[in-house]
Amino acid sequence: MFSWFAALMPREEKFFDYFEQHARILVESSGVLRELFRPGADIAACAARINKLEGDADDVTHEVMLAVRRTFITPFDRSDIQDLIMSMDDAIDQMKQTAKAILLFEVTTFEDPMRSITEKIVSASEITCELILALREMKKKSSQMMAMSAKITQLEEAVDDLHDNGLKRLYLAHRNDTPMAYIVGAEIYDHLEKVVDRIEDVAERVNSIVIEHL
Repeated sequence: MFSWFAALMPREEKFFDYFEQHARILVESSGVLRELFRPGADIAACAARINKLEGDADDVTHEVMLAVRRTFITPFDRSDIQDLIMSMDDAIDQMKQTAKAILLFEVTTFEDPMRSITEKIVSASEITCELILALREMKKKSSQMMAMSAKITQLEEAVDDLHDNGLKRLYLAHRNDTPMAYIVGAEIYDHLEKVVDRIEDVAERVNSIVIEHL
């Protein structure tokens, strides 16, 4: 009875607005992260910008959590809304943690595989934004959305390879005389890999929502 009544009610669109706003912040943050790893970058300024964007994303997440409690009819399950926005927030938070580690260890030069990973992060973020924009018409665009998610998974797998190869290269370069450089480099690789893992989590959340509504 309630499901029949809910179907007649107008759909609350503000959640899609929030998701899209958050996704655009994700893309912007990924671009700043990529810039941070480029030669000659102002690392402190990039880190500060990521911090600011992470705060903006937190504000959007807070608005979503409030809206979930205040809205009578939501576009899909409340727990799915909460899980999706939290997974998006986790991705940006991991970018912040990456920048924080770089400042903490005073790293100023980066390995080529690290820069390659940041390129993959930007690509995954852009596809994720497209995926979130498609949520409004998920029934019409389900096949395209599944293809987008598959691309994100492929990027995550490519990052795994870059991570492993980068660690090996780092170990060979520092195993004899500068083990601390290996430890610090490995920490940064770990943070970068986690960024992509968190972005893949977003795609998996979206997939679950789409499957439930087909």
